[in-house]
Amino acid sequence: MLSGPKITQTIKVAIAAATASMLMAGAAKADESAFLKTLAGNWSGKGMVKVRTNAPTMKVTCRFKSDANASSLALNGRCTSLAIFSRVISASLKASGDTYTGSYVGAGTGTAGLGGKRAGNAISLAIKWAKEVNGDRRAQMTIEKTGASGMRLTTIDTDPATGRSVVTSRIELRRS
Repeated sequence: MLSGPKITQTIKVAIAAATASMLMAGAAKADESAFLKTLAGNWSGKGMVKVRTNAPTMKVTCRFKSDANASSLALNGRCTSLAIFSRVISASLKASGDTYTGSYVGAGTGTAGLGGKRAGNAISLAIKWAKEVNGDRRAQMTIEKTGASGMRLTTIDTDPATGRSVVTSRIELRRS
């Protein structure tokens, strides 16, 4: 049994360990918060979209508003291609450490689920479509910070005929 100075020393060590643990957890959240805040603002740019893996590529112009705080990101915008294509696109993400979950609307199949992690300047997300797209309900999305004032949104799906990965959208945005 511990007594006197030994108890005091044990309590001090426990308090120091608990404090260090809380500070480290706070630093991890602060890092995510700082990253998310770099994605906030108004964005505009151009890119390409394929409605399906075997469809022709369409050039699009897009505008987004991005709201971000310490643990979430919401992208809301529209992409258009002449008079052929116009689609509202949104993504809503919540962060817990470097793990993200949320939803995506933009494929025309309803609200899709998102889940993944951030590594460096990119959040890599698995998409689970509301309905089958290109033969299944899975795809990939990346939201990547590029340079001081850029963001790239990319989706990749699998072509059911070949089994190959196909970039179905890539949009290069600049803070506007």
